[in-house]
Amino acid sequence: MKNPIKQLAALACAAVIAGSGALSLAARAGEPYENYNYDRWGEAIPSQAGYTPDRAVSGRELGVGDFDAPSDIFCDSDDIFYIADTKNDRIVTVDADFTGALRVYDTFIMPDGSTTELSSPKGIFVSAVNGYMYIADSENDRVLVSDKEARVQFEITRPDSELFTAPTFKPQKVIADKAGNVYVVLGNITTGAALFSPKGEFSGFYGANRVQPTAEIIGSYLKNLFTSEEKRSRRTRNVPTGITSFDIDGDFIFTCTSSSSQSTDTVKKLNAAGKNIFADLALSFGDTTPVYDTAHNAYMAPAIVDIDIAADGNINCLDYTTGRIFQYDEDCNLLFITGAKADQLGGFNTPAALESHGTELYVVDSTKDTVTIFRETSFGAIVHKAAALYNDGYHEEALEPWYEVLRRDGNYRRAQIGVALALLRKGDYEGSMKYAKLAGSSSIYNRAFEGYRREFLKRHFTAIAAVIAAAAALMIYLSRRKKKRREPAGVDIPEEAPGKEE
Repeated sequence: MKNPIKQLAALACAAVIAGSGALSLAARAGEPYENYNYDRWGEAIPSQAGYTPDRAVSGRELGVGDFDAPSDIFCDSDDIFYIADTKNDRIVTVDADFTGALRVYDTFIMPDGSTTELSSPKGIFVSAVNGYMYIADSENDRVLVSDKEARVQFEITRPDSELFTAPTFKPQKVIADKAGNVYVVLGNITTGAALFSPKGEFSGFYGANRVQPTAEIIGSYLKNLFTSEEKRSRRTRNVPTGITSFDIDGDFIFTCTSSSSQSTDTVKKLNAAGKNIFADLALSFGDTTPVYDTAHNAYMAPAIVDIDIAADGNINCLDYTTGRIFQYDEDCNLLFITGAKADQLGGFNTPAALESHGTELYVVDSTKDTVTIFRETSFGAIVHKAAALYNDGYHEEALEPWYEVLRRDGNYRRAQIGVALALLRKGDYEGSMKYAKLAGSSSIYNRAFEGYRREFLKRHFTAIAAVIAAAAALMIYLSRRKKKRREPAGVDIPEEAPGKEE
């Protein structure tokens, strides 16, 4: 007869195991996305998370009633968040902890003392220089510039200029640089952002995208070379896609486009002259390979709907197609991929805007009417620490954090690149070559190999010189020996025999 105590213990253990398995499955089922990154071959591989969804906050939780199609979010220098609550015709400010609303801006006082209201505001920016709010008041066909007491300083409306040929003026996003110049993204405008002086005077357009060089466009260009002026005038002109959103970081403006049909100028880094710093670099943003959409039976290319430059210089891109956040370092090396199209926490239906603050990311969903907050994981903190040290010039100090990253995720390509670069700076060329090969970085490998070759020649110069001298002496000896062998052998001439006298 079996011991009943042992039977009960066995049943209890089985229940615990089954329960833990069920919890594990439930946890997996509750995750809206799998964490992944890309290896040296551009293949998606599992990876540790740099961010994890913490909570989703609604307008009702903040005490201002439900949001309705919010479309932008901005955090100012005082750590106050501004949300463009589009269909509620208002701007809502929220405290740094995102626990309660501070103020609702829906009515403003004009310079003449009259009042004005917002109509579908789609963009918000607050200057750290003058403290003004710049509001893309779309349905009122204007950019409203106001102080924080809701006193309007001036309006920007449709320019009366021959350069501005668009029939409408529908601001979508707005930013201002430290000099006070105002940049406005307009709906249905493909000539770049409209640029205005600090007083609101129209100055022209800035940062237009290039035309995607497709086979059709190239063929059309070649045909135009051999057609008459009359026929060329009747041809349909190819135009680039417009800018969707932008962000400013010091003297640079970063722009993005949500066109899924364009791969050129998806993300740009523009200097003061409007030149794209990324133009000559082979860069891609979003998923390396298009995502297959079973609902539409088609491959969906990335469509970057918003861009954010974090305080540490990292570039955050929000992809409308997949609902994912792609984070890159200053050199556009991929760090993390976060989020998805899903109903659970951490997923989105209609991702609209993105902002960073400290170690957290904030994403606005214009269908769920929420702001989802992602917090940095311990793995993300180590990666960011290593990247920050390297970017600040502390290459050797960054080495140990990069090693720690690889101990946690041996396939993490950015860490392999970080170690290769740090060892290259340190003069460990052989070690740099090893990690550059793991990362598939030919440029770093070639630089390390040049250093390795130089050090090898320097270290073994005496031995190499001796070997070369010995080889040269041997070649001379063999050459002389061979030449001697080729000379004809001497012929002995016999003495003349005494002959008879004639």
